Amino acid sequence: MEQELVSIIMPTYNGEKFLADSIESILAQTYHNWELVISDDCSSSQATIDILKKYSEKDKRIRVFYLKENKGAGFARNNSIKEARGKYIAFCDSDDRWFPEKLEKQVTFMKENDIALCCASYITCNEENENKGIFLCPKRISYEMMKRDDKIGCLTAIYDSEKLGGKLYMPLIRKRQDWAYFILVTQKARLAFGIEEPLAYYRLRNNSISSNKMSLIRYNINVYRKILGFSDIKAYAFFFFQFLPNYFIKKWKMRKDSKDFMEGKLKYKNPQQ
Repeated sequence: MEQELVSIIMPTYNGEKFLADSIESILAQTYHNWELVISDDCSSSQATIDILKKYSEKDKRIRVFYLKENKGAGFARNNSIKEARGKYIAFCDSDDRWFPEKLEKQVTFMKENDIALCCASYITCNEENENKGIFLCPKRISYEMMKRDDKIGCLTAIYDSEKLGGKLYMPLIRKRQDWAYFILVTQKARLAFGIEEPLAYYRLRNNSISSNKMSLIRYNINVYRKILGFSDIKAYAFFFFQFLPNYFIKKWKMRKDSKDFMEGKLKYKNPQQ
């Protein structure tokens, strides 16, 4: 089967702690026709710049763009999307890692099933690379499901830009932009299809949004108002009566699946056991 070009979108900002591991996981892919398009969001860390220069000189498939102002991850991702040349658009943040067979399995799955948008399950790990749990994605994800709660891990998402009529750009909001983006991508694709097998590692960070529960209300209301055009009343009603019930169900299921995963009770075993 012909390998069509996959453009991998990666933003960076002072990410020297995990950046090399993320890039190495892409270099290890069994699918070889990819380009890694990195946009550095005006890092002040020389170590980050040194890593980017090292890898861009090491492999011509790695293209790095250095932004002159710090404007946030969404702006950096959009710059990489603009520069992307591939039929397929995939995403990997500079602190996450992919399984070696990720691209090969997902692109094959998309081609065999004529799919425009695909995602996969992923394993969660901490900053010391210790596995902490698992997120098992649904096999089918609709636009209505995405409005109620985020079902797509950005680090596993791939879409076919030709099937969707071109590349799609991230909304420039500072928080929850991944969810807002894939609401819009799913609306365009109508359905996303998930591979239940985990194909990536998502790193849990101490300063993540999920660690500040009060911010959840503000940032999600902002998505409903700015991205979906809801009135204030509709945005708050949708948040409390649609988002929150689905969010808590997802968190409960993830805790249960993660417990089973860590105890070796799932068909997908913990690689660290």
